[in-house]
Amino acid sequence: MPTLHLPPPAVRKVLRKLGNNIHEARMRRKLPMSVVAERAATSRPTLSRLEKGDPSVSIGIYAAVLQALGLLDDLAGLADPARDSVGQQLVSAALPKRARIPVHNRSDRNA
Repeated sequence: MPTLHLPPPAVRKVLRKLGNNIHEARMRRKLPMSVVAERAATSRPTLSRLEKGDPSVSIGIYAAVLQALGLLDDLAGLADPARDSVGQQLVSAALPKRARIPVHNRSDRNA
């Protein structure tokens, strides 16, 4: 039996918010749980757990539910390098201070 993993409070909070957002998206579309669960190839109880932010629901189920609601493109944008400001700052900090033309083989100069 797998060991239960209890994510940190910040992760649980984000999962609850995501679940609530998915619930609201489903309600705005006036889609019953049974329809979304069927379209996502999952069960109503799993969809209910997802909407409550249960961390044991797999990301594959989240993706399938988002697709059923027409929101899958939003998931694809997560961790997009173009939107990763910290990663961009780290790359910028590692850039050389001066640009130099590399000297590949000094013996070519003497020929």
